[in-house]
Amino acid sequence: MLEQYPFLPLVLIFVVAYFFMIRPQMKRQKDEKKFAEQLKKGDKVITKSGMHGKIMELNDNDFSCILETMAGKIKFDRSAISMEMSKKLNAPEPEKK
Repeated sequence: MLEQYPFLPLVLIFVVAYFFMIRPQMKRQKDEKKFAEQLKKGDKVITKSGMHGKIMELNDNDFSCILETMAGKIKFDRSAISMEMSKKLNAPEPEKK
């Protein structure tokens, strides 16, 4: 069979790479972009560098936001906000019985 289709293994490698590497990365980027667009004033967030704060102001001109931290107000780019950690921070706590 390989004599008839010499490029079949190469094509299969690209197909597997697309479904296991490229496609999940594209989905993650789309989810992060959606998360950054849904940020609103008053959200508690964590940046990718570990800075905790609350969003005080959003600027659509340069796609930045101002976070209020215990050290003061700091301007960050919205892409610097960690989607996973911020969702965990804002998740409702389970009820205790």
